[in-house]
Amino acid sequence: MSRPHLLNRLTFRQLQVFQAVHRQQSYSRAAEQLGLTQPAVSAQIRQLEQALEQPLFKYAGKTLHVLPAADALAATVQSIFGQVSSLQMELSELAGTIRGELNLTAVSTAQYVVPHILARFRARYPEVHIRLRVCNRGQALERLAERRDDLVIMGMVPDDANLAFMPILDNEMIPIVWPGHPLLTAAKPTLEDFTQHYVLMREPGSGTRTAFEEFVARERVSLAHTLEMGTNEAIKQGVMAHLGVAVLPRLAVQLELASGLLASPDLPGFPLKRSWCTVYPKDRYPTPVTELFMRFVRELLPELNAHFKAPLEPAPGPSFVCLPMVDA
Repeated sequence: MSRPHLLNRLTFRQLQVFQAVHRQQSYSRAAEQLGLTQPAVSAQIRQLEQALEQPLFKYAGKTLHVLPAADALAATVQSIFGQVSSLQMELSELAGTIRGELNLTAVSTAQYVVPHILARFRARYPEVHIRLRVCNRGQALERLAERRDDLVIMGMVPDDANLAFMPILDNEMIPIVWPGHPLLTAAKPTLEDFTQHYVLMREPGSGTRTAFEEFVARERVSLAHTLEMGTNEAIKQGVMAHLGVAVLPRLAVQLELASGLLASPDLPGFPLKRSWCTVYPKDRYPTPVTELFMRFVRELLPELNAHFKAPLEPAPGPSFVCLPMVDA
């Protein structure tokens, strides 16, 4: 097949649909991601296969198999879309504005940090459209494996050579009890003393829960009494209600600690220290907007560290302004 003939038969929509199917390895999930019906996705793939004169996918039962031609096409499509994104960025710079999309997923503990980053990023680049999804670590890992986001912000990055990551901030996890709890006045409270109480914990898949369970296992301490609760907010309310004790990120409870609604006993081994990181698969090259965001975060790190280590106070208004663009 001659090159002009192939170029005349291909469309960007076909390539977009193909990329979604290749990444999701599912027609139905690709349709959901693109907001299309499954027959519409099937039709686009069929037209693309006719243009290439080669099959791309094959179903065996309910399993979709990726054929060699699809893997070869995927690398080319990624390069094409990367060049288009770069062109969009260059045109935006020529016009004096930066436009584009940034799709982020953050684990639930990072929700106390990410809005501060996004506010400053939006203040500098108001025409970048941002989508943020908050979920637990297990769900974030699923989205990372399915390549559904430009970046995932999480702690406890999997030991995977195929992932690129950049630490952005420390995540300190501390023991939490209610004011007046006996551990606050004990001479030398231990982890065993702490776990004699009901420990309120997030669901399986939570990074905070995993970090605490690994610490308890290393210390050879039994977690005999636990209660599972679905959110950090529910856990905080549970501790304040004397339902149990907990281990939570310091940033998640700093308001309650400052106001005296919660307290943190001095236990050996704490705080548990992890880092929140930006993570993406190495084989998914970051878009120009994604690269811009990561460069911005690197520049912002000193300010962020200073902000979160300082006593709580409202964000200073004069330093930046984040308002919607208004046409002149």
